[in-house]
Amino acid sequence: MILGAILRSPWFKGLVGEQLVRLAAWLRLDKTVYHAIHDVTLPTPDGTTQIDHVFVSPYGIFVVETKNYSGWIFGGEHQPNWTQKIYRTTHKFQNPLRQNYKHLKALESLLDVPPETLHSVIVFVGGSTFKTPMPPNVTYAGGYVRYIQSFQTRVFSREQVEAMVSAISSGRKKPGFNTNREHVRQLQSRHDVTAPRLCPRCGSAMVLREVKKGGNVGKSFWGCSQYPKRRAVQNT
Repeated sequence: MILGAILRSPWFKGLVGEQLVRLAAWLRLDKTVYHAIHDVTLPTPDGTTQIDHVFVSPYGIFVVETKNYSGWIFGGEHQPNWTQKIYRTTHKFQNPLRQNYKHLKALESLLDVPPETLHSVIVFVGGSTFKTPMPPNVTYAGGYVRYIQSFQTRVFSREQVEAMVSAISSGRKKPGFNTNREHVRQLQSRHDVTAPRLCPRCGSAMVLREVKKGGNVGKSFWGCSQYPKRRAVQNT
């Protein structure tokens, strides 16, 4: 029973999905051109962010988020949440493009590179089927390799690629159980509406405020304590 619970857990499914993506990259991406770095946890102003896969190449930096889902997937590029449907059961999950955006910004800050050289890639594994049109950077299984290989304009020199690989390797937190556990604790704290939190843009304390006018009067939200200099907000 314990083994069955582990095999059905989101953690195990995510691990399997990440390994499948690794395998596809190992088989199909030239290792002398695309430098793979997996399970990258980077510090951010409000804690840490965890990236499944980063591929650094002369053609850009590809930031890959893996999703192991079955059933039908409904979603739009600009929708905050997508839907998984299996028979009569539905499940809402965060738009992975939005989730990956934070990963891109963390790398952009670490490497000091133009945002247009970073590319978000979402990979679904597990037998899911898209029931709504998806942008080209949202793919099934090994389709992400073809998407990465479609970029053929060089934007970085060999020396720049080597420097960025070194910067990521030295700037990441040490992979392992302790890093993963601390990252999960921070995620849980972010979902606790009463827990203190830091601004994702500047690292200052966030303050719980209340909407004073408009259609959402009385609704609570977190705002940066450096307002109006910093206008970052988070819903409760």
